[in-house]
Amino acid sequence: MSYTLATKTVEATTLVELLRWRSLHHPERHAYTFLRQGETVDSRLTYGDLDREARTIASLLQQKGATAKPILLLHAPGTAYVSSFFGCLYAGAIAVPAYPPASARMMPRIQAIVEDTQAAIVLTTSNLLSDLQRYFTHVPDLQHLEWIATDTIPASLAQEWEEPLLTADSLAFLQYTSGSTSTPKGVMVTHSNLLHNLEWLVQYCEQRFENASHMVTWLPPYHDMGLIGGILFPMYGGYPSTMMSPFAFLQRPYRWLQAVSRTRATISISPNFGYDLCIRKLTAEQKATLDLSNWEVAALGSEPIRSETLDQFAETFASCGFRRRAFFPGYGLAEATLLVASGGKNDLPLVLALDKAALEQGYVRAPSDTGTSRNMVGYDHFLQEQKVVIVHPETLTPCADDEVGEIWTSGPSRAAGYWQKAEETGRTFNAYIATTGEGPFLRTGDLGFLHEGALFVTGRLKDLIVIRGRNYYPQDIELTVEQCHPAIRKSCCAVFSIDVDGREELVVLAEIEARYLPAHEAAGTPQASEAHRKPLDGQELIKTIRREIAEEHDLQVYKVALLKTGAILKTSSGKVQRRACRAAFLNGELSMWDE
Repeated sequence: MSYTLATKTVEATTLVELLRWRSLHHPERHAYTFLRQGETVDSRLTYGDLDREARTIASLLQQKGATAKPILLLHAPGTAYVSSFFGCLYAGAIAVPAYPPASARMMPRIQAIVEDTQAAIVLTTSNLLSDLQRYFTHVPDLQHLEWIATDTIPASLAQEWEEPLLTADSLAFLQYTSGSTSTPKGVMVTHSNLLHNLEWLVQYCEQRFENASHMVTWLPPYHDMGLIGGILFPMYGGYPSTMMSPFAFLQRPYRWLQAVSRTRATISISPNFGYDLCIRKLTAEQKATLDLSNWEVAALGSEPIRSETLDQFAETFASCGFRRRAFFPGYGLAEATLLVASGGKNDLPLVLALDKAALEQGYVRAPSDTGTSRNMVGYDHFLQEQKVVIVHPETLTPCADDEVGEIWTSGPSRAAGYWQKAEETGRTFNAYIATTGEGPFLRTGDLGFLHEGALFVTGRLKDLIVIRGRNYYPQDIELTVEQCHPAIRKSCCAVFSIDVDGREELVVLAEIEARYLPAHEAAGTPQASEAHRKPLDGQELIKTIRREIAEEHDLQVYKVALLKTGAILKTSSGKVQRRACRAAFLNGELSMWDE
């Protein structure tokens, strides 16, 4: 099956054909720029440059017999990563992007991916390879792989490249899931999956070269939103992408909006927490330097979207020219390539107020006069040929209108399954509705409902907390905890239930900002008088957390644990790993704040 590019009368069945077309017709057109520390230009690539570097890498891989085999990519964010990714595609190999480990603690995940894929070759760079070699003592098996520093490959090899025999159904890469609720698995993404998703991203976002579009991205390029949204989407639309590392953004959030302002970017993407971080961290002086009036698509995804964040960001940066209509909320997952549903360009975000108590029982009701409400962000645009249904996860029968169930989806963006996991592929990617036999559908593992033709996502099925017959969504309780006190780090809380004498009880984990000292340690010490160090009574904070949760959710807390900065376990894309946090709590492996 072929896809016609939205901007040109050219057909492409693979990403290789697409990049080849761009390099032949627009070799000098700017494709990618990487900013060192998020501020100064480190490297640039035109489409001609990218084609040559991809052919160079691909030629070496072809000589090593890597066609149709998984190739592990361990690169720091940057243009070298982009070249290696396309080098794999140009070789007809299967790219396996992975987060380069920053410590020995992260090596087991790399080893697990190598064992799952049986990859024999790793692509990296000279500088990073010297850093990685010191971890080999912790995982000796990795020494036996063939490590290739792509910056040392002779450029002359580009002339020896042979175009691979690829089809739309050929695997492009394995997207290893983030592991927020389970052991990471390799999602098999085909060229056809990618081109279908990218085509409709262009249609919905209206971003293409002819519109003078420009992307700015700080997202990790190893995951679906960063790779497909931040790197492949601009290449598909034929417009440039300016990249920075997620570390540069996290160290100084101003760098992201500064890059949007300086490049006159029209599109940029972030999870909810990125927008929230900018609200809290940017100073009045920094905001005065920004011009965000050219920002047409402020996309959000990857984690629950909070309407409060949209309101606060729009209000905070209105003086910089930001428009609330620029928000473009999206829902998707790696198993569906990237996007399943979204808002519309220039549409105000769709927000629905619901009765919280009814929602906890699985029903959608308007707020009552006496009850509490919850605002939810919805998605009313669906990919063409993509179907979404809501199904009871236990009976596999359709839910009634305005009833919460599991979100199922089908269509050309539904990925090919999990690598070397036939049973899990059948269970997740080949679901059928029990009453009609309709299918196959992808079971997303997400809970949600359809209301007046729009999709609303309420939470993760596996994260759902059920206590005394009521359903609680952890992100709701976590938000309550975050708002209890400024000492609690944003997006660094985890709540879950544990079994206590046959009853499900609630546990709350909350990270404390590093500038806070336990009151008993701070008293009488020099640190207590320093402006950036503040004493905190941990027991009073715990009482506050318990009280707020009781008042807001009518729920008693079994245990509150205050943790040191960085103790909450997260995926490499920043999602809280609630199940891993639960296991660490039960095993006594968490770093307590007041120890």
